[in-house]
Amino acid sequence: MTDGFLVPGPAAAGALAASVARVTELANRRGLSPGGVLDVERLSEESGVPADVVAALLDGRPAGEPDLQARFLQRLDLLRRTRLKSNGRRYTQQEIADGAAMSRQQAGALINGDRRPTMEHCDAIQRFFGVHAGFLTADDADALNSALLRTEQRLHQEHPVDHDPLERLLQDHGVRGIAWRAAQLPTDKHRDKVTEWLDMLLESVKPVDPADSPKATET
Repeated sequence: MTDGFLVPGPAAAGALAASVARVTELANRRGLSPGGVLDVERLSEESGVPADVVAALLDGRPAGEPDLQARFLQRLDLLRRTRLKSNGRRYTQQEIADGAAMSRQQAGALINGDRRPTMEHCDAIQRFFGVHAGFLTADDADALNSALLRTEQRLHQEHPVDHDPLERLLQDHGVRGIAWRAAQLPTDKHRDKVTEWLDMLLESVKPVDPADSPKATET
């Protein structure tokens, strides 16, 4: 932890890759373009991560700004460019200062990079711009992963697939719930039975590829 901020762990890249895979699969299931769902500019605006970094992270390449203050400045600049007033203009330093309950000198020093932000500064600015906690400070991979999780949730809400039995099985029961219940069983033999049953069930509801369907014989 540094200045009250969490330092990202090594699991961030793995969690991000898993989220990309899930969102891509959901998009394909719903007949949506994965490229459209994983729109770089939209994800950049939602996460605060620069578009070129978003593109690299989606491709599985290491990228991002490791320095907290530089990351804060990137995200704050993006907020000022994308969260505009009703007249289409940027908020001034004085307006940000008033909205975040700080002096104009404090706001100016933060915006210009002359002062390191505290958690209180970040919370106040995030509330002013109406973005979620951690927007200004989260590690780039974590910030992008959070945006992907929100994308995944929207796909479930806006594009339900009620007729897909596999989708319904996974949503209603959940992999974590099944794993937790299996862990309560007394022996490996019992747990193996659960695994065998689940494999058979998933196989039975797996969508059939038309190419694998038997063709009708000509008469």
